[in-house]
Amino acid sequence: MYTESMPMKTADADPVIEAKKTSADLQRSFLRHLQYTLVKDKYSATATDMYLALSYAVRDMLAERWLDTQQTYYIKDSKRVYYISMEFLMGRTLGNSLINLGIFSEWEAALKEMGITIEELAEKEWDAGLGNGGLGRLAACFLDSMATMSLPAYGYGIRYEYGMFYQRILDGAQTELPDNWLRYGNPWEFGRQEHLHKIRYNGRVVDYTGEQGDRHYSWVDTQDVMALAYDVPIPGYGNDTVNTMRLWSAKSTRDFELTSFNQGNYVGAVESKMKTENISKVLYPADHMLEGRELRLRQEYFLSSATVQDIFYRFNKHHDDLGLLPDKVAIQLNDTHPTLAIPELMRILLDEKQLDWGSAWDIALRTFAYTNHTILPEALEKWPVAMMEHILPRHLLIIYEINNRFLKEVATRFPGDNNKMRRMSIVGEDGEKHVRMAHLAIVGSHSVNGVSALHSQILREDLFRDFFQLWPERFNNKTNGITQRRWLKHANRGLAGLISSKIGDGWITDLDQMTGLRQFADDCDFQQQWIAVKHANKRRLADQIFKETGITVSPDSLYDCQTKRIHEYKRQLLNVLHVITRYNRIKINPGPGITPRTVIFSGKAAPSYQMAKLIIRLINAVGAAVNNDPLAGQLLKVVFLPNYSVSLAEMIFPAADLSEQISTAGTEASGTGNMKYALNGALTIGTLDGANIEIMEEVGRDNIFIFGLTSRQVSDLKSAGYRPQDYYYRNQELKQAIDMIGNGTFSPGDPGLFKPIVDTLLGTDTYLLMADYASYISCQENVDLLFQHPHEWARTSILNTAGMGKFSSDRTIAEYAREIWGINPETVRRHSRRDLQ
Repeated sequence: MYTESMPMKTADADPVIEAKKTSADLQRSFLRHLQYTLVKDKYSATATDMYLALSYAVRDMLAERWLDTQQTYYIKDSKRVYYISMEFLMGRTLGNSLINLGIFSEWEAALKEMGITIEELAEKEWDAGLGNGGLGRLAACFLDSMATMSLPAYGYGIRYEYGMFYQRILDGAQTELPDNWLRYGNPWEFGRQEHLHKIRYNGRVVDYTGEQGDRHYSWVDTQDVMALAYDVPIPGYGNDTVNTMRLWSAKSTRDFELTSFNQGNYVGAVESKMKTENISKVLYPADHMLEGRELRLRQEYFLSSATVQDIFYRFNKHHDDLGLLPDKVAIQLNDTHPTLAIPELMRILLDEKQLDWGSAWDIALRTFAYTNHTILPEALEKWPVAMMEHILPRHLLIIYEINNRFLKEVATRFPGDNNKMRRMSIVGEDGEKHVRMAHLAIVGSHSVNGVSALHSQILREDLFRDFFQLWPERFNNKTNGITQRRWLKHANRGLAGLISSKIGDGWITDLDQMTGLRQFADDCDFQQQWIAVKHANKRRLADQIFKETGITVSPDSLYDCQTKRIHEYKRQLLNVLHVITRYNRIKINPGPGITPRTVIFSGKAAPSYQMAKLIIRLINAVGAAVNNDPLAGQLLKVVFLPNYSVSLAEMIFPAADLSEQISTAGTEASGTGNMKYALNGALTIGTLDGANIEIMEEVGRDNIFIFGLTSRQVSDLKSAGYRPQDYYYRNQELKQAIDMIGNGTFSPGDPGLFKPIVDTLLGTDTYLLMADYASYISCQENVDLLFQHPHEWARTSILNTAGMGKFSSDRTIAEYAREIWGINPETVRRHSRRDLQ
């Protein structure tokens, strides 16, 4: 930080805008913002003020490129892709921007001269509360890749005021607090008051006859909300492209407020305003109650409608012919959440643009593409018809018409197959009448893709088999990827530097160049350097663990990490069963041959998901028992790091030795944590699920720890009649572990606390933990054996990193752009600022 002896420099009032800035230039820009933007000096400036000053200075460097990028797209009339997602798990922006602008070292040196540590300032940035899990992080990686590849692209999401929630662990249990990430403002966003769109709800639909005698519809007496745009710059790496992520914030309409106030209902007016703006308050409101489900439906339409209206606004600047829309616009639906964009586009084309159905549908079909991210039935969204009729009456009529025409096509292709028609219908009749959003997305999109080879196979052969038989040409695979800029160059600077010293830095934009590391895998000196980098990262994480939990862990132990959303199918419970088994073995024989382990968990459970929250309690209860048992000593530690986030992940991935990817085969669509861990040199223990299969193919079967049933074996076992208790009685160690959970060993004050977990395992065991337990334990023994040979472990670690070329999001985005969107890179033309005068 500032030192008292450091002279306070006078900041220039004018910004310095040059292609190459000296250290003095950077310091002047920093001080200008500190003085003139924040009105602070060395006596009053806090660390947060300095972070803000640095952010504003870096933002200035983005501004020119950002303006030039948008000018280029308009001048060239580029076809653009609009990526709509309910989540964008961006993490911190400062470090990533410095890396992509290629100025991290320059700023680090400039600030160091002023007595300021850049890492200390970076810690003052809150993670943007715009996402929760893999869906949102994938979207963030995609935005980075699209900008780096100079693709004309926009991300569209919601500006959640409080994110999902801030997780604290109190007495071993998850406690949810508001994630007030915007409390101190967000220096990376720009409010766009001119981009304000009206979003309508409720009301009624009236039909009338047009001048040509055709039937038209009008949606009237609606309750309206305004969508206000906030833009965030997304810089590409090593180029002049800065794309835009546009986030929508809900605001009440002025007329709505004035009416209530003028009627003297002041309290009611404020309450109504708050209720209206709840739409953009929280990510994924609890949907176990009717109010929460209604709010979520309103959120999804809010995002869909604001985005489609904005796309039309931009398209109309250049074009009058609506038939050109698919030639200039590609819309990618990131899962089913934004699927209402399909009927919304149809509503505008039919009701406002007065197109006939056939023309409107042709435009929509050629514009939309859909990515499926799950095969779990409960995650495939279904909205009650009654709810949709109340909130979105016009859209329900459009969906009915889409379904009617679609079922006629099915009947023509498969005459007499009523069961197929029932299975494929967009409107489900079983139980409460509902709209199947995945079916609507498939019917309304020209492309449907899965996110790993196995996942896409399951979509074709099982989940959406009927649709594949009807439209095989629509289905394709796009295996997920991650951006190496954030997850290696930024998150693991030590390893990134070591790699570049051997193979150059071309891997930063071409991850296939990582194969060059294979020639060094057997080099003892390189192995030792690799081990040293890993050990430094482990010490750093050990410090963070102590800071967060008070638990002391040894960097010499094997760091065994499972960090992801807490869900039964991800099988954190299987990991816990291994921990208990390991603990029991140590108590029997705490000899010198045992490999010391630190088992690290992190992840959030949905607030209404009681079983997941109980699993968190069990992890912490087992951890308390193990960590306080002198017999375990340094041989076993269990840690649950609270409030899992991108920033925390950036500390865990570089330090991990072992990556737990242990979902039941056939349940994980892809996973991207597996890729981030492997890129940072962690070895994977996993099932043949999701992208694990493709990782195994790339790194080699001998360099990954695979266990458990295959997806086919899972299906066959369930079909044959799975009996989990058979495994319980046959395996004494498994029985002992489960009995300890059930008899209160880990909850002496409440012996029945974990009974629901035991009942689930011995009853249905939907995700086959019992069946995979023995194979998992055996595989973990192989992990121990290899870790006892550091150079062999380092060799395998190097080969894992070397095999990650396929898993860059650059490769994934190139496939989307070429095979689905039909868009091309655009070289940004730099403009003189005099062009604006």
